[in-house]
Amino acid sequence: MKLFPIVNATLVPKPTSKASATFADPGTAPSISANGAANGIVWAVESRGSDAGVLHAYEASNLANELYNSNQAGVRDNFADNKYIAPMITNGEVFIGAPTGVAVFGFLHWRYRFPCL
Repeated sequence: MKLFPIVNATLVPKPTSKASATFADPGTAPSISANGAANGIVWAVESRGSDAGVLHAYEASNLANELYNSNQAGVRDNFADNKYIAPMITNGEVFIGAPTGVAVFGFLHWRYRFPCL
């Protein structure tokens, strides 16, 4: 995944940053969350075939800065992979469609107050 800026209504041909992860076939369908025009985060699911998928979060203005990925917490944040999935973000939580349900990422205390599964 690469970041191409737009200058004077024209796409700049050279990317200003790129993600460290490789999104193999079928690629990724990223989603973006922000607080107004600030604190943008690009969310992308890395498909790993029949293995667990990986949720990545990148600083929107610099994709080289990975803020989080679901492999960082060991098996706690694993979820079943599903191709062609775009993360949905609302109220500080990230939802990912999985083959048998929905994987929900957010602050742990939210899960106890508002269980989704």
